[in-house]
Amino acid sequence: MKLVDAFERHRLAVIPGISLCRDAAQSHAFVQVLHGESGRTLYSPYPLAQVHAEEKCFDLTIGPNRFTSQGVELDLKAQDWRITGLLSFSEPVSWPKTWRAPGVMGWYAWAPFMQCYHGSLSLDHTIHGSLTIQGERVDLTGGRGYMEKDWGRSFPSAYIWLQSNHFEKPGTSFTASIAVIPWLRRSFTGFLIGVHHEQKLYTFATYTGAVIEKLVVGDREINFVICSSDYRLTVQAFRALTGSLQAPAATGMTNRIAETLGGKVRLRLQTIREGRILLEQMGRHAGIDAAGDLQRLAV
Repeated sequence: MKLVDAFERHRLAVIPGISLCRDAAQSHAFVQVLHGESGRTLYSPYPLAQVHAEEKCFDLTIGPNRFTSQGVELDLKAQDWRITGLLSFSEPVSWPKTWRAPGVMGWYAWAPFMQCYHGSLSLDHTIHGSLTIQGERVDLTGGRGYMEKDWGRSFPSAYIWLQSNHFEKPGTSFTASIAVIPWLRRSFTGFLIGVHHEQKLYTFATYTGAVIEKLVVGDREINFVICSSDYRLTVQAFRALTGSLQAPAATGMTNRIAETLGGKVRLRLQTIREGRILLEQMGRHAGIDAAGDLQRLAV
């Protein structure tokens, strides 16, 4: 989950998870934190015996920490870090669910052999409460948050992830995942993209028939154009200071990824037929994570 205060001075990513390894002795739960301003990270491991998860809703307890769709309670101490506090969330913006498309992955969510599954818990919501970070009280009331989840065997061999819900017009949010997807004995470039603007969700995904017209990855910039039958989305993402997070592999949390919470992402959404521009804005405090052989994604 991503947390940004109302004055946009504090940015945090808080990541709870469970790592089940081939070597059972290495299996554990964890809570990981990325401090956006400094790029510092915290990784706090817990034994599996200290984990409880509800089956029918997002409600996960790891040690003294609890994560739900309605809020989070933190009591973290690792390395020389200390983070405590209680937050609640309101006015969530949800990705629609149907039996044919039970979330962002569409019908791919029903495939039992996917390497990695992805889900959206909230595209945007209001935060209430405060955290104490290294003895400093950080008031997050009135800030904006975002929540998603991933599960499976491993992250893709190459992928791009982008997210922002801090645009010039409040209420606009954006999320995008583009990745190499193993499929039977082959692989393909799959993508899931959502733009929520003026109470409407515009979806661009492999399963909707959308196509990537262009995708170029540079050292500091990522550019791509995605088209559906009705809309064209042009995206420019600009990377910033990164923090090094631990990420899953078959052997455990042994991979390292560089993620930023201070990026920018420019969106242009327009109609195909008339070329009418529906949205052209710059998003702030963008989460950006790009890893692996990214040239495999280039178009």
